[in-house]
Amino acid sequence: MPITKSAKRNIRAGEKKKVYNDRRKKAMKEVVKEVKTLAIAKDKKTAQATLALAYKAIDKAAKGNTIKKNTAARKKSRLAKMIKKIA
Repeated sequence: MPITKSAKRNIRAGEKKKVYNDRRKKAMKEVVKEVKTLAIAKDKKTAQATLALAYKAIDKAAKGNTIKKNTAARKKSRLAKMIKKIA
């Protein structure tokens, strides 16, 4: 258990950051999942439109240090590759 005032404050701040990070991560995962389902359904037009939203969500997560920059780049690359494969 925290004893000092600053330690207690750090715990409160950490809880707030966790909520923020979880929200960002969930938003990112939902959009990525939607792009993947559209790619599987071979709906290229809609998938490309949703890809822009996925990029935005991934970039926001990377900007806020919710995920690392390389992880963001890898996710974006794999999504683009998936969309490109659609005939």
